Parts: sequence; C-alpha cells; structure tokens
Amino acid sequence: MVVLKPGAKSTEKELIDFTRERLAHYKCPKSVEFLSELPKTATGKIQKYVLREPYWEA
Repeated sequence: MVVLKPGAKSTEKELIDFTRERLAHYKCPKSVEFLSELPKTATGKIQKYVLREPYWEA
C-alpha cells in the first residue's frame, strides 16, 4: 500500500520495477495498492489492522 506525496505520479509497474532493481526477488511486492491516506488513530498511529482486514476476509 502506497500513499504518494502531493503532485507525485507513479504507476504500479514503475514501483514494482524499482523494487526489483534494488531488492531480492522474494522481497518484491507482487502488487501495489494506492491510497489517498493511511488510516490513523486519534494519536496519529497507523491502524495496521484496518489495512490487513480486506486480505483476511476470504
């Protein structure tokens, strides 16, 4: 899951190709999901369980 900075443009293919050049093949993502912002708690921590939830549902 990726949140781009304002004004930045990128595609899923560009990000995956970038990681393939710099990481071992087993560490590279198979897909990339773009989000406008990450869900956060009232204290500003990222709600990781909210990000994982769609992947746990079968």
